[in-house]
Amino acid sequence: MTVTPPPTPTPSRATSFNAAAAQYAQNRPSYPPALLDAIEHLADHPLTRSRVADIGAGTGIATALLHARGAHVIAVEPGDGMAAQFRRTLPDIPIVRGNGNALPLADASVDFLTYAQSWHWTDPAHAIPEALRVLRPGGALALWWNTYALDVPWIAAQANRIRYFFGIDPVVEQNGASLRAVDPSGRLDFARRQVRWSRRVPIDTHLANLGSHSLFLVHDKEAAAAFLADERNLLLKLFPEETVEETYDVDLLVATTPAAP
Repeated sequence: MTVTPPPTPTPSRATSFNAAAAQYAQNRPSYPPALLDAIEHLADHPLTRSRVADIGAGTGIATALLHARGAHVIAVEPGDGMAAQFRRTLPDIPIVRGNGNALPLADASVDFLTYAQSWHWTDPAHAIPEALRVLRPGGALALWWNTYALDVPWIAAQANRIRYFFGIDPVVEQNGASLRAVDPSGRLDFARRQVRWSRRVPIDTHLANLGSHSLFLVHDKEAAAAFLADERNLLLKLFPEETVEETYDVDLLVATTPAAP
C-alpha cells in the first residue's frame, strides 16, 4: 500500500495543547475496554505485566487505562503543560520528556509502544525506525484515534459546520492521521480494527471537548468562542435536556515486530 503522507502539522498546532492541558484532561473522551481487548488480540500478547511505553501521553488518558489493565507503563510526553497535568493526575506513573521521533528509551526495552491520538504529530520516517529500535522481538506498535461517527446525523452536521468554519475537512483530518500509520519503508505490516463506542455528556462538556482540539486552540479566540456559542444554541434546540451522546469509531492499527529466532 502506497500513500502520500499529509503535510507535517505546524508547530503551533502541535504545541497548542500545553496551554489547555486542564481543559483537555477534563473533557476529552477516553477509550472503551474493547479497544484494549483488540490491541491484545492483534498483538497476540497480553497487556497485563507487559512493559508499555505510551508516547505522546498528554494528560494520561490512555496511560491510565493501560496501567489499570495491569501493564507496567512509562509515559513519554514532549509538552510542558501536558506533562505537568499528567503528573497531577497520575503521580505514581513515571513520565519522561521526549517524542516519537527520538525516543528516550533503550533498545529492545518494551513489549508495546502505544500512540493514542498522537502518531500524527510524528514524522514516520523517524518514528518507525525508533519504534523498531525500542520494541523487543515480537513486540507491538499500536496506534489509535477516536474518530467522528459520521453516520450519526447530528455529528455529521456538526462536522460540516466545522469544515465550513475552518476550511478543513474533519474527515480528511481523521483519515490523514490514520494514513500516517503506514510505514513508508514497508518494514511493518499493520492490521486494522475499528471499535465503536459512545458516551453521554452535558452539552458544555461536548463543546469544551471540541474547544480542546488544536484547530480551535490556534484559531482567533473570539471567533472560536463565537462558533462554540452558536453550536451551543443549535445543540440546545436538538437536545433540550442538555445532554448529547458522542459516538466514536476508534481507528486502531497494530503491527508486530519479527519474533526472535
